[in-house]
Amino acid sequence: MPRSVNHVASRARRKKILKYAKGYWGRRKNVWTVAKNAVEKGWLYAYRDRKNRKREFRALWIQRINAAARQHGMSYSQFINKVQKAGIELNRKVLADLAMNHAAAFEAIVKAVK
Repeated sequence: MPRSVNHVASRARRKKILKYAKGYWGRRKNVWTVAKNAVEKGWLYAYRDRKNRKREFRALWIQRINAAARQHGMSYSQFINKVQKAGIELNRKVLADLAMNHAAAFEAIVKAVK
C-alpha cells in the first residue's frame, strides 16, 4: 500500500511561513528552509526585544530626569529620593515627560522637594 502523505497540510504550513517572510531579501523570502530559519530567528529577536524595550525606555527616562535635575543643582538619585520622601507619586515616565516638555511644572516639583 502506498504511503499516505498529507500534502495539503504541509503545503499550508510552508505557505504560512513564507507569508511571514514577505519583504525579506534574497532567498530568505522564497526558499523554504532559509525562510523558516529567518522567520524563527526574527520571532526570537521580537520576543527578546519586547523585554529590552522596557529597559531602554526606563534608562531613557532616567537620563532625562537626571539632566533636568542637574540643571536645578541636584543629582538624579538625590532628586528621586526626595520625591519619594515628599510622597509625590509620579513615576519616571511622567517625570521625564515633565522634564522634557513642561519645564515649569518640573521646576515646581523640584522646589516642592527641596
